[in-house]
Amino acid sequence: MSSAVDTSDVASRVGHYYRVDGTYEVGREKVREYARAVQDYHPAHWHEAAATELGYTGLVAPLTFTCIPAMAANQKLFETVVVGYDTFVQTEQVFEQYKPIVAGDVLTTDVELTSVRTIAGKDLITVTNTFTDPKGEVVHIMHTTVVGVTGEGVDPDIVRAVDNVMVHGVNLLGRGSPQTASADETPLRPEAEMRFSAEGAARIPSTAMSFDDLVLGAELPIRQARISRGDLVNYAGASGDANPIHWNERIARLAGLPDVIAHGMLTMGLGAGFVSAWSGDPGAVTRYGVRLSNYTVVDLNEGGRIEYTGRVKSLDPETRTAVIAIVAKSGGRKIFGLATTTMRFR
Repeated sequence: MSSAVDTSDVASRVGHYYRVDGTYEVGREKVREYARAVQDYHPAHWHEAAATELGYTGLVAPLTFTCIPAMAANQKLFETVVVGYDTFVQTEQVFEQYKPIVAGDVLTTDVELTSVRTIAGKDLITVTNTFTDPKGEVVHIMHTTVVGVTGEGVDPDIVRAVDNVMVHGVNLLGRGSPQTASADETPLRPEAEMRFSAEGAARIPSTAMSFDDLVLGAELPIRQARISRGDLVNYAGASGDANPIHWNERIARLAGLPDVIAHGMLTMGLGAGFVSAWSGDPGAVTRYGVRLSNYTVVDLNEGGRIEYTGRVKSLDPETRTAVIAIVAKSGGRKIFGLATTTMRFR
């Protein structure tokens, strides 16, 4: 696929940074709404008493919850800096959790274009969101990598079609934006030492099992998840991801897909819930990384199905952490090319 975008121009803006005006307050009902959207029924997402029992001050947000403030925060970047593409396809996601986020937390969101690479004619663009608390301590970092697609691989009718179906006020591809940033206008992140949450570092996880109970190679209980078209619409509303390839068959086919597909972030949210159900503590995860290798087709009548399996890949007695390898399959194909989560245990 040839790219009509001047990649060198986009790459020259690596380091572009801004802090979102205002803060994002994590609401109790938003936590529940998002937990429902990713089918995560761990009691700590739903009941204050269960969260308190695990040592939290409020309902615990699912690990992938940060995609909500990030979606709104990144809009400006894709309207003024990363422009000219016909569509974007998510390919990799990394969550770094330094302190579990709970209802009532107030987050400040930073946005930075951290990488632009061209591999096999495709542009891989990485955006990093850093979330800090009122003390200025980092509680979560999220790295999102998408492929910018344009040219021969995209039906030219897709842009007009997307404009005709998008939610009012959402400019998915930055079309018609009043201005674009130039390289010499690129603001850079102020040089300052990043301070990570001291409270998060000191916290002892309330996992169902002790680290001493873990066995290398042990397998997690299998999870079978079903996704309907209604689940896709619900997730789009809960997360703010309005990309029509997840709910409009015509747009999905114009984008070269066989049918409507599940959000990559939804499949990751299901995977995070799969692991936290086993560990017993959603806040035990320190890192969750997923490289997407395929997608989950969601048929109008049959829906889509994903099978999650996992095993203990490695153990570190010094830090009492374990790395869990996760496999997700849909339609007989692996949808996660590489997925691991690092967890702390009591």
